[in-house]
Amino acid sequence: MSDILFQPYRLNKALELNNRILMAPLTRCMADDNLVPTDDMVAYYARRADAGLIISEATIIRPDGQGYPNTPGLFTDAQIQGWKKVTAAVQRAGGKIFAQLWHTGRVAHPYFFGGEDVLAPSAEKVEGTVPRRRELTYVTPKPATLNDIQQLVQDYAQAAANAIEAGFDGVEIHGANGYLIDQFLHHDSNKRSDEYGGSPENMSRFALEVTDAIAASIGWEKTALRISPGAYFNMQGDARDRQVFDYLLNELQNRDLAYLHIGIFDDSMEFDYLGGRASQYVRSRYHKTLVGVGGFTADSASQAIDAGEFDLVAIGRPFIANPDYISKVRNQQDLVTYTDDMLATLV
Repeated sequence: MSDILFQPYRLNKALELNNRILMAPLTRCMADDNLVPTDDMVAYYARRADAGLIISEATIIRPDGQGYPNTPGLFTDAQIQGWKKVTAAVQRAGGKIFAQLWHTGRVAHPYFFGGEDVLAPSAEKVEGTVPRRRELTYVTPKPATLNDIQQLVQDYAQAAANAIEAGFDGVEIHGANGYLIDQFLHHDSNKRSDEYGGSPENMSRFALEVTDAIAASIGWEKTALRISPGAYFNMQGDARDRQVFDYLLNELQNRDLAYLHIGIFDDSMEFDYLGGRASQYVRSRYHKTLVGVGGFTADSASQAIDAGEFDLVAIGRPFIANPDYISKVRNQQDLVTYTDDMLATLV
């Protein structure tokens, strides 16, 4: 392993990271019943502050964005105050932290927000039941109206402003993994025939409007985005998706994101319509700061960064098992192996 992982990395004039290892967003479902971060969450994030950048667990922008129990929000004053404790603790420990902004779209469930409509690009239902609430079956969503979409863009921008008020160093827009923004970007979930569907330009419109609105609110240097060109989670792939992401990546290349983050659970997965791995595809079209993720070890990440495949790496489950992941890797100490029973508590 080269020492490239532990070299500082300047995202932009405003932000320099102490190393190239990011803590990936990890949904833990440990907020209180009002979706406010708890003291256990404060301690959990602070223990991992030596990551170059912590990306928070996905955090919902408004009530109807909720699809899992006890996921934190950023739309009430109590939630903002709760996150202030988290960000202050991380920053006291010398760390930096971005909030990942989330709306689950058709993966939301009315159980969590009082029986109102589930919004999505189209009336295309996800099959199956809600994780951690297996008694709940997904419902057919209501296609978002143009007014709904305009309000969603405003609510993303407001959540970003709330994140800055809460002390975050920036935000990562969750545009990946089969959730609302990603649903607009794939033909499996977007059957619209208006200005938000049909063509690559139209299908990319919502993602770009959200990104531009957030950047206008908090600045490009604090605005990042995660995308999933390869459909693999709550989504079926379609060869036409390639044209959508060709267009989207060209548009993003002409903007000044803090970074672009690939959304994939396992970067060894290959997609016929992308010509291989998602990270290879994105890197061939996006030449600014790129974050790789999906099963990397410190050794394999170091090799990939040396080879120019991406610039930063996000590490997920090993950070759950090893709060001291950075120091262990730096000192070449053995890591505790992640197991699913570790999800029961915040350590």
